[in-house]
Amino acid sequence: MDRGWIQNPDKNSGEYKLGIAEFIEAAKKHLNHRGLSRCPCTKCNNCGWMTLKQITLHLITNGMSYNYTVWTHHGERMETRLRSSSANLFDNSSVDKDTNNHNDEVMDIINDLYPYATHPGCDKNGAEQSNAFHDAAAAEGQYLPNMFSEEIEKYERLLKEAQDELYPGCKEFSVLTSIVELMQLKVKNLMTNKCFDELMGILKRMLPLGNKLPTSHRHAQKVLKNIGLGYVKIHSCPYDCVLFYKENEKLDECPVCKEPRYELNSNGKKIPKKVLRYFPLKPRLQRLYMSHHTADHMTWHKDGRVEDGIMRHPADTIAWKELDKAYPDFAKEARNVRLGLASDGFNPFGDIRTPYSMWPVMVVPYNLPPWMCMKKEYTMLTLLIPGKREPGKEIDVYLRPLIDELKELWEIGLPTYDKVSNSIFNLHAAVLWTISDLPGYGNLSGWSTKGYDACPNCNDDGTSMWFGGKVCFMGHRRWLPINHVWRKNKKSFNGKLEFRAKPKKLSGEEILSQVESLEFGQIGKHPCNPDKKRKRTPEQRNWTKKSIFFELEYWSKLIIRHNLDVMHIEKNVCDIILGTILDIERKSKDTFKARKDLQALGIRESLWLQRDGDKWVKKHPFFSMKPNSKTEFLQFLKSVRYPDGYAANISKNVSLDTGKITGLKSHDNHVLLQRVLPVGIRKYLPKEVVDPIVRLSSFFQQLCSKTICTADIQKLQDEIVYILCKFEQIFPPSFFVSMIHLMVHLPEEARQGGTVTERWMYSIERMLGKYKKFVRNKARPEGSIAEAYVSQESLNFCAMYLHKVETPFNKSERNFDGGPRHEKLSVFAQPSRPIMSCSSIPFSSSDMEVAHWFILTNCDEVIPFLEEHKAIMMLRNAVNIDNIHRKLFPSWFRERVRRLGDENSPLYNEELFELARGPLRAETYQGCVVNGVKFVVAERDDKLTTQNSGVHVPGNHDTCDVGYYGKLTSVIELIYRQRYKVLVFKCHWYNTDSAKAGSIKRDYHLISVDTKTRWYDSDPFILSTMAKQVFYVNDPKAGGSWKVALKMSHRSIYDIPNVEANPETDDDSDDAYQESYSGVPDMSHDRNYESIQTTLHVDDVPPAMIDLETLSDEEGSDEDDDFTLECF
Repeated sequence: MDRGWIQNPDKNSGEYKLGIAEFIEAAKKHLNHRGLSRCPCTKCNNCGWMTLKQITLHLITNGMSYNYTVWTHHGERMETRLRSSSANLFDNSSVDKDTNNHNDEVMDIINDLYPYATHPGCDKNGAEQSNAFHDAAAAEGQYLPNMFSEEIEKYERLLKEAQDELYPGCKEFSVLTSIVELMQLKVKNLMTNKCFDELMGILKRMLPLGNKLPTSHRHAQKVLKNIGLGYVKIHSCPYDCVLFYKENEKLDECPVCKEPRYELNSNGKKIPKKVLRYFPLKPRLQRLYMSHHTADHMTWHKDGRVEDGIMRHPADTIAWKELDKAYPDFAKEARNVRLGLASDGFNPFGDIRTPYSMWPVMVVPYNLPPWMCMKKEYTMLTLLIPGKREPGKEIDVYLRPLIDELKELWEIGLPTYDKVSNSIFNLHAAVLWTISDLPGYGNLSGWSTKGYDACPNCNDDGTSMWFGGKVCFMGHRRWLPINHVWRKNKKSFNGKLEFRAKPKKLSGEEILSQVESLEFGQIGKHPCNPDKKRKRTPEQRNWTKKSIFFELEYWSKLIIRHNLDVMHIEKNVCDIILGTILDIERKSKDTFKARKDLQALGIRESLWLQRDGDKWVKKHPFFSMKPNSKTEFLQFLKSVRYPDGYAANISKNVSLDTGKITGLKSHDNHVLLQRVLPVGIRKYLPKEVVDPIVRLSSFFQQLCSKTICTADIQKLQDEIVYILCKFEQIFPPSFFVSMIHLMVHLPEEARQGGTVTERWMYSIERMLGKYKKFVRNKARPEGSIAEAYVSQESLNFCAMYLHKVETPFNKSERNFDGGPRHEKLSVFAQPSRPIMSCSSIPFSSSDMEVAHWFILTNCDEVIPFLEEHKAIMMLRNAVNIDNIHRKLFPSWFRERVRRLGDENSPLYNEELFELARGPLRAETYQGCVVNGVKFVVAERDDKLTTQNSGVHVPGNHDTCDVGYYGKLTSVIELIYRQRYKVLVFKCHWYNTDSAKAGSIKRDYHLISVDTKTRWYDSDPFILSTMAKQVFYVNDPKAGGSWKVALKMSHRSIYDIPNVEANPETDDDSDDAYQESYSGVPDMSHDRNYESIQTTLHVDDVPPAMIDLETLSDEEGSDEDDDFTLECF
């Protein structure tokens, strides 16, 4: 049928209805494993997954997207319907179109992998590549890439495997289909190779004779290699001097240190001493455009993004826009790719007793939407730098192949087939910035992140001194306004006036001018290298090299280039604060040497060491908890229970016997600092100490949110400067290690680079954990990872096409709410799924009446009828209108809808009538999943280590501006006729009536509720979809039954305006928890610029004593603690 009906404005015409019917028939054959398909209406535009019934309604109401004439999202190949004169260039005539079921999906994979496949008559040497296809392409002004003989052979092997029946007469599976699905099963369930081989053997015996199922994992991998992109081995000098690459490719020894390239094994065979695995970037970028599953999203940054002053994606940032401004030709083509480059070292053995540091280099494509670009399925490994030693500044040696490729992608481009437009375009790519921890920052940038000038942003204009056996970074008054009162306050700070301006952030051109003419000597780690430990000259500052990235034409024009990693900064800041306020041995920054530093500066005399005979006396400081307070605080932490999937159980890390908190991972610190610490410390520390820590918690909460308002960045900058200046008045100088100082630069980087989601190390560390699991042969860890990665890469590409098996792209969320409902009425169509033990309960008539009334008054479709009935009551001048309205409306509504049905009114529908007739019975459950959030009734929840019974509903009551807080007591499903159902929550509501004194307690941004109070006992129900989850933690300051309510947001929800359908996301339970929106509270009016009035020491705690002779040996925490890399 002609597709002209799509542009037909008359949605009621017979032609349009027949067209919809044709489309629905086509879509039926390509439903996913949940029976859903993409909706192509003008509003959804193939972004949302729905039932066929919902899609039909959308198409009738909204019309089909006008340019969707080739139904690529619904199983149709571009080749079957030509959209332009050049469309026939990509007709895979050699592919058998008469395929079915699962095999259809595999044929789609082959079609997308080889869009310009040759005719069967083309010989293996590609001699006929200049055929009519290429001539026609040239006539259209397009360049069509040649298929070399190796690609032709791959294509024909894949085609054969896809066309061969698994066994004679099998129409459901081909050999290739069975391999792809079985390998997906292996990867999903972490099956060992041996287990997989045994499974294949069993299946082969089960299948009929003559079957072609592979016998082993090795055979299956051999087939999948035809889908994969492979990698290249490049030998390197064992001392990291050079790669045996390009001009050095044929050398047998290092041209720098003369170390032999090979060593001989027992058989006399040459074995390279060190091997770099290089995964070419070009074909991996091309593959993003070969499949409509990714090609559709690669221009989201232009087509799907909204400019509203809110930063959600790198495309919203100054860094992105400045690159576009500097290179308008690059910006003109939306399909050009912006990349983030990440690297970090890890031990593949997971055993610190076996020192080994392997460094993968990965890139992420920022063209994709925010819910896709940082996912592991789209993160591309480009280099695997071998161990045992980390590359250090010689990482540039290993980056050489990638930089060469990036230069070609920028300067020349890459002819690439675009599945969406069915055409060839010249693809260019640019790296926006790098992502790494602080030591990795130093390796990539060339600026040493150690010593007095360790801060790369301050360059050589930082403020640092030697305190407590380490370099410390103070002087944060430099960021204050020039006439600020604190600049003249010597006593509260370091005993000096401060009139210097803040350090200037150097541009890329200024940095290039610093390093351009410098000489750094011979590279490499050879023991005889005279420049291996050469001292830097004053001109070299902290530079150790000129970064190889400056070979990229645009690098010096970039705004950021290298990102400070918020993940590791936040972790180390939390560790330092906890160690100091809890006075944990070797973790506290309040050491004996720190006290001597105070004396040397002539400040805070009451904290100086006092001589007592042959001992030194160290008084207990006001910023550390007293012993009994420390015990209570640890008991508080022990009592904390998080919601399901929110964070790890922190009680396991708390030891009451030793008084320590150990084994915290990065995400534990992330949640602890932002959510729990502000609640727990308020009772046990003076307000002067609590205030800046609570503010720091709020600072990170806002900085780490999924969205940041551009206008709020300056508030964040002012706030962190105030916090750091407060810290300088409270803590000793040794507290201010580099990680504390780096916080002052984070708001500016957020202004330039946007949200931290695309710039921090969480997703990168997760990839390192994945690579670690790839190591099966511990004698060859790099080889294990490389082989497993290319296999996984092939399966990821195939997984996008498989709809009838579970894959990373279609799997249900961990807490799946049942998906879209077929019902139309809002209360019947709630996305919620009851869980855990169903039982019918006798509902009293009063309970049923209350629940049913609540449902009626909160159903959008019933509101007009409620207004109509109330108007009637008012005309009758009835007394107590609200009571009479509530009593009479249900019966009036039932008869009103019945009459509409008798009159065949368009306002009538069956679901509305069944709602009006009322519920038949009720069933109760112990839990429910709503919008991806798990709720559990309090009776069961109290026995678990997680907490999922907390409920919050935003306030709409005149006396409840803080909203309603309570706990879930019952999950009730009201059953109506025709099997319609409504899920309601029965809750115990706490009294939060703000008109009643003492009903709530506010402290900073925290709200405490009294869990012994009750409210709305006569009206305890809400619809399940109204509930927002909160979790409660004990309020030590208020005591008793008071608890602080902490709200939480769903990880999978993204605030993307003008996108009506929810974005496709997989389960994000392993992502770092983030707030949905950055609404920075204005706390400037609460700032206190007076000097600290509290006594700086505590008299009722016995002082610490130390012998004079042992003082010189006393050390605090080693500076390396600040760089402890613990990933989850």
